[in-house]
Amino acid sequence: MKFVDEVMITVEAGKGGNGCMSFRREKYIPKGGPDGGDGGDGGSVYFEASESLNTLVDFRFTRRFKADNGQGGMSRDCTGAKGEDLVLEVPVGTTIIDTDTDEVLIDLTEIGQREKIAQGGFHGLGNTRFKSSVNRAPRQTTKGSIGETRNLKLELKILADVGLLGLPNAGKSTFIRAVSAAKPKVANYPFTTLVPNLGVVRIEKHRSFVIADIPGIIEGAAEGAGLGIRFLKHLARNRLLLHIVDMAPWDGVSPAEAAEVAVGELEKFSGTLAEQPRWLVLNKLDMVPEAEREERCQSVIDALNWEGPVYRISAISKEGTDLLAREIQTFLDDRLYAIEEDPSILDQEHAIREQIDVEARSRIEELRLSRGRAEAADDVDDYDDDDYDIEVEWVRE
Repeated sequence: MKFVDEVMITVEAGKGGNGCMSFRREKYIPKGGPDGGDGGDGGSVYFEASESLNTLVDFRFTRRFKADNGQGGMSRDCTGAKGEDLVLEVPVGTTIIDTDTDEVLIDLTEIGQREKIAQGGFHGLGNTRFKSSVNRAPRQTTKGSIGETRNLKLELKILADVGLLGLPNAGKSTFIRAVSAAKPKVANYPFTTLVPNLGVVRIEKHRSFVIADIPGIIEGAAEGAGLGIRFLKHLARNRLLLHIVDMAPWDGVSPAEAAEVAVGELEKFSGTLAEQPRWLVLNKLDMVPEAEREERCQSVIDALNWEGPVYRISAISKEGTDLLAREIQTFLDDRLYAIEEDPSILDQEHAIREQIDVEARSRIEELRLSRGRAEAADDVDDYDDDDYDIEVEWVRE
């Protein structure tokens, strides 16, 4: 199926049923009095995070969703049936934004999480409700209220513990293949990866983490070059970024220059994201003459003024990948222990992610506006029908 990570839809809750005006008319029962029942409430609209979905493709062609209206009241004090609620399933990691107010309404980050997005209309009252000692034959009723209507933007951000950052052909997909059972396409040309890929890295029976590979970025991505920066938003929820650098580039660009390009585009996209934990991974060292390895590695470190962790690997031969995976697991475990001791760390992380979301959304919107309204609509619709199909799968060893 196609990978769609952003759509615009409209949801409408059901209208409440009108109250009924009726009077009891039965043989041998004089002056029966009012017996008009209330209407039923309109159905509400809910969103639910589903484990079985990994793309928003179901919303690509159907853009308007409406819950059922409540039934009108009936005679004999019969209340109308309530309108059935509408539950829309979306992938875990979906953010729902009101396009009219730019307010983030819901962030669905847990499997089975269900949230109401549009309230159904309230039922109308039948004339029985207005009966009193001074109003024996009321002819008043009320109509059911209109349900809420919202124009929404759904944004999917893949949930993963670790995200891979780098230029095309840096070896990100090869790295995922080396440490997990995921088998993304690998080839010796740029932009082999067109959409994010996920893999589960299992260190031990009960110790594992999820890693995400996104399409590579190139110089000028912030201005729309290549696949642009739209996929960088999938790194917003990662707890750790791995900056993978190709130490044996085929296009003549030095590893140091390539590393600077990736960092520069990341900073343009979101300064807050660029400040998050990031490790430097120097890949394809098996293709570099041994006498030149240290010099090339040091040139990248110097160019970035790097002071964080550095790992030297060869993903295709799995050299150094096992050590790196174990170090990542240890980093994630330490984070969990720290949160158990100080829960406020989690609140700080949520605040940081919200800031990254704001910066990312603003940057992508600026890019779309600069490319014109027609092109912006194409971006929202994701790929055209003749683009590549993709299946995003969770795989375990």
